[in-house]
Amino acid sequence: MNMGVLPYYFSIKALLWVLVVFVQTREYMGCLEEERVGLLHLKSFLIISIPSLRAYNSAYDHLPSWVDHEKSDCCDWERVTCNSTTGHLIELSLDNLMQDPRYNYDDEYYYKMGQFYERLSRKLVTLRNLNTLDISSNSYNGTLPNQGFERLAVLRNLETLILDSNNFPYSIIPSLSGTFERLSVLRNLKTLNLDDNGFNDSIIPSLSGLTSLTSLSLTGNYLRGGGEGWKMLSRLENLEILDLCKNLLNDTSFLQSIVAVKSLKTLNLKYNQLTGSFSTKEVANLTNLEVLILQGNHFGGRLAIQEFCALKKLKVLDLSHNYFEGILPPCLNNMTSFVVLDISGNQFNGNASSSYVEASGMSLEYIDFSYNLFVGIFSFNLFANYSKLEVLRFNGQNNKVEIETEGSMGWSPLFQLKIIELSNCSLNKLIDNIPKFLLVQHELATVDLSHSKLKGNFPNWLIENNTRLRVLDLQNNAFMGQLYLPSFIHKHITLMDVSTNHLDGKLQENIGMIFPNLAYLNLSNNNLEGNLPSSISGMLYLEVLDLSFNHFSGGVPRGLNTGCLSLKFLNLAYNSFNGTIFVGTNQRILQMNGNQFTSISLVPNSTVGKLLYLDISNNKISGTIPRWLGNTSYFKTLIMANNDFYGQIPCELSMTGTLDLSHNLFKGLLPFCLNLPNLEHLYLQGNKFTGSIPKVLFNSSSLLTLDIRNNKFTGVISIEIKELQQLQVLLLSGNHFTGIIPNQLCLLKMINIMDLSKNAFSGTIPQCLYKIYFGKITVRSFDYSREESSSMSRGYLPYTHKGFSDKVANSFEDKEYIDAEVEIEFVTKYRHSSYKGYILRYMSGLDFSCNNLTGSIPLALGQISSLRALNLSYNHLTGKIPTTFSKLALLESLDLSHNSLSGEIPSALIDLTFLEVFNVANNNLSGKVPDMKAQFGTFEKSSYEGNVFLCGPPLDKSCAKIKELDPTPTQSSNESDKKWYEVDPMVFHTSFSVSYIIFFFSVMSLLYINLYWLQRCSNLMEDLIYSCYYFAFDTSKRLSNCLCN
Repeated sequence: MNMGVLPYYFSIKALLWVLVVFVQTREYMGCLEEERVGLLHLKSFLIISIPSLRAYNSAYDHLPSWVDHEKSDCCDWERVTCNSTTGHLIELSLDNLMQDPRYNYDDEYYYKMGQFYERLSRKLVTLRNLNTLDISSNSYNGTLPNQGFERLAVLRNLETLILDSNNFPYSIIPSLSGTFERLSVLRNLKTLNLDDNGFNDSIIPSLSGLTSLTSLSLTGNYLRGGGEGWKMLSRLENLEILDLCKNLLNDTSFLQSIVAVKSLKTLNLKYNQLTGSFSTKEVANLTNLEVLILQGNHFGGRLAIQEFCALKKLKVLDLSHNYFEGILPPCLNNMTSFVVLDISGNQFNGNASSSYVEASGMSLEYIDFSYNLFVGIFSFNLFANYSKLEVLRFNGQNNKVEIETEGSMGWSPLFQLKIIELSNCSLNKLIDNIPKFLLVQHELATVDLSHSKLKGNFPNWLIENNTRLRVLDLQNNAFMGQLYLPSFIHKHITLMDVSTNHLDGKLQENIGMIFPNLAYLNLSNNNLEGNLPSSISGMLYLEVLDLSFNHFSGGVPRGLNTGCLSLKFLNLAYNSFNGTIFVGTNQRILQMNGNQFTSISLVPNSTVGKLLYLDISNNKISGTIPRWLGNTSYFKTLIMANNDFYGQIPCELSMTGTLDLSHNLFKGLLPFCLNLPNLEHLYLQGNKFTGSIPKVLFNSSSLLTLDIRNNKFTGVISIEIKELQQLQVLLLSGNHFTGIIPNQLCLLKMINIMDLSKNAFSGTIPQCLYKIYFGKITVRSFDYSREESSSMSRGYLPYTHKGFSDKVANSFEDKEYIDAEVEIEFVTKYRHSSYKGYILRYMSGLDFSCNNLTGSIPLALGQISSLRALNLSYNHLTGKIPTTFSKLALLESLDLSHNSLSGEIPSALIDLTFLEVFNVANNNLSGKVPDMKAQFGTFEKSSYEGNVFLCGPPLDKSCAKIKELDPTPTQSSNESDKKWYEVDPMVFHTSFSVSYIIFFFSVMSLLYINLYWLQRCSNLMEDLIYSCYYFAFDTSKRLSNCLCN
């Protein structure tokens, strides 16, 4: 080194050393005093300005470290970040300050908050070095003045402004629009978040002045994509990220404005209402585009191949859950930059093996081909060179795609998967075995091979080899053997579902210690046995436990309720458990049916305040219903059927879904204090209840099912039954009801099944029954679906998978499940059939059998076109079988036996193509039975027996022989249609009367002409009268003498 330069070198080195010491000193000094004082003034302002904070001093809950103390460094305060070099405050988070659940947010509150932004912006003036400000999730529902946000313009260093989730009302949007225009002076502002507010398309022009923006998020607003204002987006020449997901976009014209932003790298349009074909021609001009997300729209048709493949820099392509069809563009093989490719939930077709993206193997990390229309064989050999692959999903192909994971020559993957989902696939069809390449995968977090017909021993090595495994779903396969636990404490696994397999043996005692963080465990429908391991009681995070349909025995430890503090769903149904059922505080769904329990008890110091669903049916429990079951306002369903309960039904019960007390030992009157106004399903069959139907039941306006069969109810059906307008199933059979069937039943138009059999009803069948829908309108349905998302790679696109929260939601928050799967037993086709779920929705029936009904069958019954079962047997009905029955196109069972019906069987009934049961035995029917065609070719002579004047197959009596005995020749085509045995009642009575009159007058005329015969007849009548008189006199005298002696 030159000696002349050496002094300068040491001088510069010393200067740098002094600079480092200065910086370190500044770091040690902490935040600047001016900014510390400014923050303390800000805290005081928040307490004074926000009523909820002032009412409950909530600022101290949110900002406990913001204290005026000389040793308190504001850079260490929560919601604050300082620059480590300068000490200036650069990030401030004031999100979610205004919402306190203890405070009543009335109109006055929101009015007071109207000036909040203006005053807040004044307080922030001292924090001029801020580059990030978060004021989100504060729900300003008031009105803002023209001066408010624009005061933030003094924060010239601001780079990120977060204002999401404030629910700005539509009335203040014009004010805000002007505000955003004034913020154009913030030349450093790069990120603006306006998610989940109330903005519509008018907000777009006001943002055009923020030319420095690189990221703009407008998720969850009311944008529709129309209007000229969208053209002003072209001024945002530096914009790289545009997020418009979860809006109301339905006008694709805005895409023409977006393509003018040449700098755009990310475009997110998921969960909108965009329809038609996707205009790839315009998007092709976005040559810098790296991320394109179209998930959850209504796009359809084929993809424009050449324009689409012009996006050479595209890294993330998400077309999932649309209606795209056809084959995938072959040019996708030239897209070497792909990282994420998701085409799930569309209608893409073609050969599966030719649909993969071959050239992208070096960069692809995420592939999802689930739920499409691919066919053929897909071999995993194609993934041999995919070194970065982390997520592979190929679900729901309905066995139309055969997935081969092994290959003829074997292969060794270069990748380490984190997620593999091959649910509902035809997986390794030739060997039905689990993929062997998984033996060398050691970073798996999610494995879903459910519903794939896999066989062999249970793959315990999957758990042993993957210490980061979170989700294991192998349900509905044919694995056998025992479930062995890993040799280490597995802290990551939260969900395990191996239900519906052939596992046997006992659960290891230390399962609770090996899986301490398990939240969902489903081992149902296996062959497991033994006692319940006590270590399960120590699983603090367990929310769902399903061990139903196994062979477990012994008692259920009380600690399962006291130790598993998070347990919400417990299903131990159909095992051999005994002892006492314990109900804990946090449980929401408890299924203990089909065991040998003898009692039920509340865990000491517990409540049932959160209980939604309790099923203890089919046990051996006796005693009265515990009154503590009425101490919850959330109770949805209580099922206690098939036990030995007795006594009174507690008036405290308050169900809104199902109450099932059937087949117990209850008797006497139903309590008049029972108040169930929101009940939907009531089952009381198989008890000994007496009296009439309590009028309190008619107040249950939401009632869908009323089943009180096989009791001892008496009296008539009250006309107040018309109040049950939502009723769909009415079952009153097997009681002692009397009187007529009231016409008010016809007002229950929603009825699907009506059973009044085995009572003592009299009178005629109501003519108005045709007004009831009988299945034309199906019962209500429910649909809940959830999805968990977790980011796992580079921030391009969340890896979505069915994880813990989805399973838990399906277990205890699915409304259809909580309502219980309604099951109805209805006699049809000579057997007791149970209908439930979707089958029940399509079942309709009418049963008036075994009563004392008289009169003819109403012709209007033939108008109930949706009826599937009709039973009028064992009554005293007369008249003919209505020919209108031929219109009951869906009828499957018709029983008119044991009545006094006459006339012919209508030949048009042959048109009933669904008819499986037909019975008209023991009536007074005559004529030829319908031809043995279609369904009538399956009915035997037992269907017609007991009708003397019926003839023709399958009966032994031939109609042809009877016709040969008829001496009267046919005279015309009309007369030839008449049968030999037909007698017109009017002709018969007329001819008889005329013949009698002619005979009488002929005798009288003969006596009048011949006096001798007249005299002889007179003497004969006189002798006859005297003989009768003396016979009667002599008989009475002898009888009198006998009585005196």
